Order: sequence, then C-alpha cells, then structure tokens
Amino acid sequence: MKIYKKNRKYLFIDGYNILNHIQKLKEISVQDLELARELLMDMLAEHSNVTGEYIILVFDGYKVKKSPGSTFHRKGIDVVFTKEFETADAYIEHELDKIGRLHTVRVATSDNMEQQLILSRGGTRLSARELENEILEGKKKIKRKTKELKKDKINTMTRHMELLEKLKDEYQ
Repeated sequence: MKIYKKNRKYLFIDGYNILNHIQKLKEISVQDLELARELLMDMLAEHSNVTGEYIILVFDGYKVKKSPGSTFHRKGIDVVFTKEFETADAYIEHELDKIGRLHTVRVATSDNMEQQLILSRGGTRLSARELENEILEGKKKIKRKTKELKKDKINTMTRHMELLEKLKDEYQ
C-alpha cells in the first residue's frame, strides 16, 4: 500500500492518453510503443525535477491477459501498469480516494469524463496540451538556468584570473 505524504505535491498521469496527444510521441508509438513510453518517462522525470511534483505515470494494462499489474520506480517517478480489467482511470480514481483532500494533487488526462471525476475528488485537472506546454516551459527554464550558471562560472573564473594576475604582479 502506497503511503502519501502530506507536504508533497503529486501529479498522476494517464500514460496512453498523454502519449496519444503529444504528436512527437504519438508518431513514435506507431513504430515502437516501448520507445515512446521510455521517452515519455524521461520527459516526465525531468519535469518532476523542475516542478518538484512526485509523478505517478499510469499505463492501462486492462487488455493484457492475466496481467497482475506492476509498479516500478524509474528516474524519480513511479510507473504503474494496471492489472487485467483495470483502466488507468480506475487506478487513478482509486488512488485519489486514498489520498483524500489533504494533499496537492493534479491529474493529467484529456479524457473529459475523467476530468470531472478528478475535480469532484478534490484534484486539479491538467489536459495533455497543458502538460506538454508545462514540459516545454520547464525545458526552457533549464536552458536559461544552464546559461546563467555558465555565465556566472565564466565571470568567476575571469575574476580569479584577474586576482591571480594582480597577486603575481605584486610579488614580482
């Protein structure tokens, strides 16, 4: 049984729903579904680091004969494959019931019916397009921060070099 922490933000993601709404991933999934899932996991792991949200990515396993379901941790996110006859929506609803209203919870899906259920259970909904935009903004934020850090490092190195030159001149 998963224990949810009060001071943590959670983001549940309906995996196949999002996979089919992000055009790049949708195109890849036609050729290689496993690769598309892996790329989505990587994107979400990076997104989790940017937002600080704990991400639970849920894929339907309801059509997989005799699937007991599985959960694993990858790069800082939880990945769930539901058991046979259980949809990602049903899994997420069940988890929202367990969490209650004491936590900050968002759910990413473009399924309108699911969005209404999320709101009624105290969660906040996020469409596939909104999630994709957040991911893109997060990537931009990382690039900006990396540029700033590089610039700061260069400025620091320049100051150190100037200081070394002054010291060198003083002691010659």
